[in-house]
Amino acid sequence: MNDTRRNYAATTARTGGLAIDQGLRQYMLGVYNYMALAVAGTGLVSLAIASNPEFVQTLARGGVMRWLPFIGILGIGFIAPRVIFSGSKAAAHGLFWAYAALWGLAIAPMLYYFNQAGLAQEIYKAFFITAATFGATSLYGYTAKRDLSGMATFLFMASIGLIIAMVLNVLIFKSTIMSLVTSGAVVLVFSAVTAYETQMIKEMYREGSASNERASIFGAFALYGSFVTLFTHILNILGIMRSE
Repeated sequence: MNDTRRNYAATTARTGGLAIDQGLRQYMLGVYNYMALAVAGTGLVSLAIASNPEFVQTLARGGVMRWLPFIGILGIGFIAPRVIFSGSKAAAHGLFWAYAALWGLAIAPMLYYFNQAGLAQEIYKAFFITAATFGATSLYGYTAKRDLSGMATFLFMASIGLIIAMVLNVLIFKSTIMSLVTSGAVVLVFSAVTAYETQMIKEMYREGSASNERASIFGAFALYGSFVTLFTHILNILGIMRSE
């Protein structure tokens, strides 16, 4: 009788674990699918805008139009978690796709000038480096046994500091060396952010707080932001190194 109970318990544990693993895989696949669609959408928006030189010049000249996309990105980044989990599903989708479109608007001038300078190959190189970096760090976050939640405060403060440094460089210092250094720091910080976010998204599922489409959108939102941030700064590094 005892042997029968032990065998039943072992079988239940195995099948229960298998169900959890299958559910987790499906959930993470949903997250990455949303993220990939957002990256593709950003690319399409950027290409559409880059094909209009007059509009690109307007965006790059300065003033409100130059900063509007970045203000929108920061604003959506601030309110998105609350809306995704507490608002309507339509609002969650709307914010997610608006975020992707704004990133397309923000990076279009950068892609345009790389193309104009005959450096289109650097764009493809940056994308593949970003994909490899993101894939490696996200895999680490998914498989890591160590709890990465202790990094959250440091990563948040580092991100704020880097944003301030980049704004100061654009407005005041206008230094190529400082741009290179800050972009290198951004790549390091957001590689760590990617690992942390992946583990956080995985743990949300295991804790039972991520069993619906809203959580997949939230996870994709977080990882997409890290991916596109890595891409823009890796591209900046390649551009500076090429020009030197």
